Amino acid sequence: MIAAGSTKDEAATVAANLVLANLSGHDSHGVGMLPRYVDAVLEGGLTPNNSLRVLLDTGSLLSLDGQRGYGQIVGLQAMALGMERARTHGSCIMTLANAHHLGRIGHFAEMAVAQGLVSLHFVNVLSRPVVAPFGGADGRYGTNPCCIGIPLKGREPFILDFATSRVAQGKMRVAHNEGKQVEAGMLIDEFGRATTNPGVVVVPQSNGLFGALMAFGEHKGYGMAVACELLGGALTGSGTAHKPADPAIRAVINGMLTILIDPAKLGTQASFEQEALAFADWLQAAPAAPGTDAVLIAGDPERAKRIQRQDSGIAVDGETWREMVAAGRKVGVTLPD
Repeated sequence: MIAAGSTKDEAATVAANLVLANLSGHDSHGVGMLPRYVDAVLEGGLTPNNSLRVLLDTGSLLSLDGQRGYGQIVGLQAMALGMERARTHGSCIMTLANAHHLGRIGHFAEMAVAQGLVSLHFVNVLSRPVVAPFGGADGRYGTNPCCIGIPLKGREPFILDFATSRVAQGKMRVAHNEGKQVEAGMLIDEFGRATTNPGVVVVPQSNGLFGALMAFGEHKGYGMAVACELLGGALTGSGTAHKPADPAIRAVINGMLTILIDPAKLGTQASFEQEALAFADWLQAAPAAPGTDAVLIAGDPERAKRIQRQDSGIAVDGETWREMVAAGRKVGVTLPD
């Protein structure tokens, strides 16, 4: 990233974010994104060292423009502003437009809950449309993630972070690079037929077209995806997916609506803490179903994976490494094959 134009500080921040995604078990948002970032810089869709621009600031209402800077940078800047406003006013509604790929949205929720704040995030994705609408046979929008972070006093927080497609696009890239098939029900091919080949959404098929991911939960996940598009794209001013995208364009543009709430300012903190813990305890006291060890809450799998991978390391498949080596060559960096 330094060779592609980033300052040392910017490169270190983005690199740490990518590695944290890998550590958390989300290889789809980890170091394997680096080749796409390099291509986006070279094509002009991602601008290194760009900062946030404030379009509107009324105290508890912020409208921000990421100016196509690294999402891991402008996203942190946006969260810093929003969290300050929430602590001052009790809440903040914040829109962020035109950020390059924000990465794992759960990272922003983790920032908020660390300060005792509740956070909600609705994100749209402007890139090649890779998800089919319910009842449709080709891609019409992005994976449009939704994330909710809720602090739990004295224990690890609830961090719900999910793509509204049945699986993240990046996970299909990883599976394709590893030469694996995926579970049935996740994908359709370029003809709208069910398939288990992740390559249909990664590389053009024989007719030059792509397949598509399916929404989770049929019409329910589809409805959630549309909400993320309207809130993260239309409301923020970042734009919505409504035309075919050039598959050669490598930039990934995100818009995000964030809502931050301070329970202390709301006046419900004592009961909130008590009831949240009581409910979490009630859930996790349930007997484990056959084949499972225990009832988990959102955020538990990522925390467990971090402990495991901090000890065992992060595995990078050969094809992803070759892509990273090739990306390095494009900006004059030589890596071992």
